Amino acid sequence: MTERSPLAPAAFPALPDIGGVTLRIARAQYKKWDRCDLTYVELAPGTAVAGVTTQSLCPSPEVEWCRDALPLGQARALVVNAGNSNAFTGHRGRAAVEAIAARVARHLDCVPSDVFISSTGVIGVPLPIDKAEAGLDAAFAAPPCSWEDAAATIMTTDTFAKAAVTQAVVDGRTVSLVGIIKGSGMIAPDMATMLGYIFTDAAVDAPFLQSLLASANRSSFSCITVDSDTSTSDTVLAFATGAAGNAPLASFEDAGADAFAAALADLCRQLAHLVVRDGEGASKFITITVDGATSDTSAHRIALSIANSPLVKTAIAGEDANWGRIVMAVGKAGEPADRDRLSIRFGGTEVARCGLAVDGYDEAPVAAHLKGRDIAIDVNLGLGDGRATVWTCDLTHGYISINADYRS
Repeated sequence: MTERSPLAPAAFPALPDIGGVTLRIARAQYKKWDRCDLTYVELAPGTAVAGVTTQSLCPSPEVEWCRDALPLGQARALVVNAGNSNAFTGHRGRAAVEAIAARVARHLDCVPSDVFISSTGVIGVPLPIDKAEAGLDAAFAAPPCSWEDAAATIMTTDTFAKAAVTQAVVDGRTVSLVGIIKGSGMIAPDMATMLGYIFTDAAVDAPFLQSLLASANRSSFSCITVDSDTSTSDTVLAFATGAAGNAPLASFEDAGADAFAAALADLCRQLAHLVVRDGEGASKFITITVDGATSDTSAHRIALSIANSPLVKTAIAGEDANWGRIVMAVGKAGEPADRDRLSIRFGGTEVARCGLAVDGYDEAPVAAHLKGRDIAIDVNLGLGDGRATVWTCDLTHGYISINADYRS
């Protein structure tokens, strides 16, 4: 495994059990790894589900399966494998998904549409049905495992297992939300990101959970990028078991709905940040904030233009305060901008404004800021009230090394 990211948290967080959720792992041996590669989650009857999936026009059959099942709003199981994305595999890939759903449905005595499926790994290799079925049988017989085991099992090029937790008071009861996620490269979500799974013991009606997840996604997963590439398999699913016993949340008029929505948004933001902190080869976590745009949408596009620029990202990797590259990225975004109103800050130090370098600009504090792990870039366009924040990482030779050898 690649050396642990220098931006990784010190330790895996302490996570509570979620009533109605049972985790198991197994080895399907999709790839020559000496570790488990299949996570199987059993969910209590009555569990509500919501999800967002990739906007890629070449989605995997797993993504299509989830899209078809999500409107039904209920789930009994989740199956996630690493080592093979099963994307771009034609009818054989779809057959593998159907076989997985059928086997789990027989095991749980439920309908196949209650089974949600994700795969991650190499594109273009059909998922072997025999390995999938053998892996599932092993998972059915396996003892329950920890959150950390489940999170580690879905990793590919990730260097650390990723998880987060939040809580909220709903209907006088404390409910918990736990999320696990994988992702390190091919990260520029146009909806959600990578593979992420959220579990809560709160009772939430599926349509309301869907609206809350979509809203949380817009300010979290859709605001991160590692390399400007959107995966064929990106999926985020949220499962609400209702084990906490609260009156089901169906709208913002219900007691605790605001608190639950805030907790979900916070959890999604935590998970999104973890993905960036494990960006392939990353050594810097970069926050880019754009103010003064003509709209929030315009600000978002400009921020992503900066975040996805190889020239910006390599400058940060080299700890070079080259603010001219920020100007370049703003100008190429295709959004309203005025050179003579633009201002730029690195770590709170203004370096340029009104089309010029700041008089008496001292690069020393900026250079000191760029030597740190957490970098802040602020841009003000001076045109309106639009604002957006996105998160990215720097671009180092480590990214090339990881992806040049990915299939070996």
